[in-house]
Amino acid sequence: MRTILDFLGTDHQACDELFAVAEAAAAQRNWDSTRDLFDRFRMVMDRHLAMEEQVLFPAFEAKTGNSMGPTGIMRMEHGQMRALMNDMEAAIAAGDDASYLGLSETLNMLMQQHNLKEESMLYPMSDRILAGARDDLIRDMENLVR
Repeated sequence: MRTILDFLGTDHQACDELFAVAEAAAAQRNWDSTRDLFDRFRMVMDRHLAMEEQVLFPAFEAKTGNSMGPTGIMRMEHGQMRALMNDMEAAIAAGDDASYLGLSETLNMLMQQHNLKEESMLYPMSDRILAGARDDLIRDMENLVR
């Protein structure tokens, strides 16, 4: 039996790995590689955020009757991450490694704090609260954006 924590935690790792290789390419000023790797990172990150925002969060909120609690905070942080990723895309287009790396450091810190909150609080709560629907929710997240 898979859990939401395992499923989305593994997805966090995949996002983090692509993020790290894109950052390494930017540090070497290899802009073609950075652009390609960042585009791949952005694609998996956008998919991850969509799985949460379109499947997990609505199910959690429907079951708890609360959209202003942890899911509200996570949505706000998703917006912050999207804004940083947009700025990073502009830095790539400009070939501005200093800007990219500064934004990258900020995004990395935000992602790590965000992931910790999800993995230590939201996902375990979701596994408990949504236990009866967990398999369907994971399947819906898998099928969301392919």
